Amino acid sequence: MGQDETQQSDTATRILDVAERLVEVRGFNGFSYADVSSELNITNAALHYHFANKSDLGVALIIRYTSRFDDALSTVDARSTDAPERLKAYADLYLDVLRGKRMCLCGMMAAELETLPEPMQAAVLEFFTRNQAWLSRVLKEGHAKGTISFSASPNKTARTIIGTLEGAMLLARLFGDVAGFRSATTHLLAGLRPEPSEFNSGKLRVSQS
Repeated sequence: MGQDETQQSDTATRILDVAERLVEVRGFNGFSYADVSSELNITNAALHYHFANKSDLGVALIIRYTSRFDDALSTVDARSTDAPERLKAYADLYLDVLRGKRMCLCGMMAAELETLPEPMQAAVLEFFTRNQAWLSRVLKEGHAKGTISFSASPNKTARTIIGTLEGAMLLARLFGDVAGFRSATTHLLAGLRPEPSEFNSGKLRVSQS
């Protein structure tokens, strides 16, 4: 890669970094190209050179965020095969974002879904679909080993986990209460652990619907 190409790549990365932070703090509709160009001290024309319009920028943000999240989940899988540990590590990914005084980028965009262009809507849906699939797999594996218990289907339980974490982030931000988020996630994960009597009696069941 030549020097000019490297500089262009660096500029695109800087644009994405600034835009991501703005979305996680203000939401996608809460910032403009002028906000990004002003912070980076570049022209709007330079922004449009890298991302022709805000929708293109939004899609690029979601794709990059999803890729990073996928990498983080692969790391979680590599570190442990224990389902409860992996679920806690998943919740900690949200906690790390919250500690940075930000919100989940795709969670913020999901709240604005009806106002977003169709390509962005599809990308946001893909993010949560991939998360749901990962969680569902972990739940199934944990259930098979007797370390996880749930009454709904794996997909429904996975969606409940995502919804609980996203909602807990909103309330933690509202009240400035990170400890409250940790308490909510601890309660959520504890509810997925089987009671000793349940495991010993062989009564672990799960809906497949």
